[in-house]
Amino acid sequence: MKKVYLLLFISICFQSVQAQKEGYWDRERAMTKEISVSARDRIALKSDDFPVGTTELIFRITLLDNNQQMAGSLVSVLKAIPDPTGISQGSAGAVFLMSKISGDDKCKYAVFTSNESALEYQKTGKTADACYFQDTPLSKDAKRLSVDKSLCLKNNKGNLWFGFESTNWIMKQKIILEIVPWVDTKLSRGWTVENRKFIINQCKTSSLAQKMTNSDDFCICIEEKIQKQYRFDEFQKLLTMEQAKIYKDFGNSCYSETSVSKAIYADLRTKASLESKNNNYGTAIMQLSIIVKDGQATALDYANLGYCYVITKQYAKALKTLEAGEKLDATELLVKLHLAHALLLNGDYSKAKKLYKEYQTQNVTDSLSWMQKTKADFSLFLKNGIQSNDFEKILKVLE
Repeated sequence: MKKVYLLLFISICFQSVQAQKEGYWDRERAMTKEISVSARDRIALKSDDFPVGTTELIFRITLLDNNQQMAGSLVSVLKAIPDPTGISQGSAGAVFLMSKISGDDKCKYAVFTSNESALEYQKTGKTADACYFQDTPLSKDAKRLSVDKSLCLKNNKGNLWFGFESTNWIMKQKIILEIVPWVDTKLSRGWTVENRKFIINQCKTSSLAQKMTNSDDFCICIEEKIQKQYRFDEFQKLLTMEQAKIYKDFGNSCYSETSVSKAIYADLRTKASLESKNNNYGTAIMQLSIIVKDGQATALDYANLGYCYVITKQYAKALKTLEAGEKLDATELLVKLHLAHALLLNGDYSKAKKLYKEYQTQNVTDSLSWMQKTKADFSLFLKNGIQSNDFEKILKVLE
């Protein structure tokens, strides 16, 4: 039974540790301000700039009588709380944050995300634009605001404005406002959603990315590498030529990674196939040439590129390409057939005839015979203005 209790205790402790958020209370940029508010008056106060990566904050408001001093700062209180989730564990967390001392005076307050809204509150007392307001007069209060649950931080640009309204009709009030931000370790590097999108969009304008039908994976790869090595503000401070070199270096690295590389060449093959079907053989040649130049071509790539050279009457290039494909894979019959076409149209009838006859009983694909493909190719050549009296001779030989 003891073992069961021990395991249960360990499990609870482990879950507690796992639940903790990765970050820290930024005590260096905690804010403490003492404000004097005249009787029956309202005042607005801007917070200090929140550090990059602020996802939550705790603020505490304490009203003091004359000569009273704070018993303990909010920063010292938060030393005992590892992360904001500890404050959310019921009412005990909120009580723990409260000042141990306060005066008899009370005030109302509201929190705003813009200076204009805060000034309007100061003039008229309107709280319609407040992201949080306390309409019941209090002598002390403490609240946690988070990006997930509060409009105050959801679209915040780095500051909040606090408005206070005195409920003392005779004497001025002394208010202590304390704010301590919680900084997410990862977000403190400045890589917000907007900043990550900026890097990805910059990547998409590169010549390498524009070769791809879908460059998302490629650009995300570059963005992740930049994010790992630099803070966003550090990257922004680099010279344009330095940034360009980083894009190039990381681009080459991402380009060589198997998953990205395969996607790139698959896109090029798809583009080439579509361009060939639309009779845009020049564009198809450009796509396939990239694959060959990068050393990623298969025998089939050579067969398709050689065919495009044949149909555009570039016979010398066709012969060179198809001979290279033949060396890569001597069993690829599309290379053999297109090589026979190149030889025939280049004036070498005897070599072409021998090649046509050698494979006439075989299939070039699982469902297309050598004879069927030859007839289809000759027909397409004629449509594209490629004339030869040898077409009929070869067809008779094959029959």
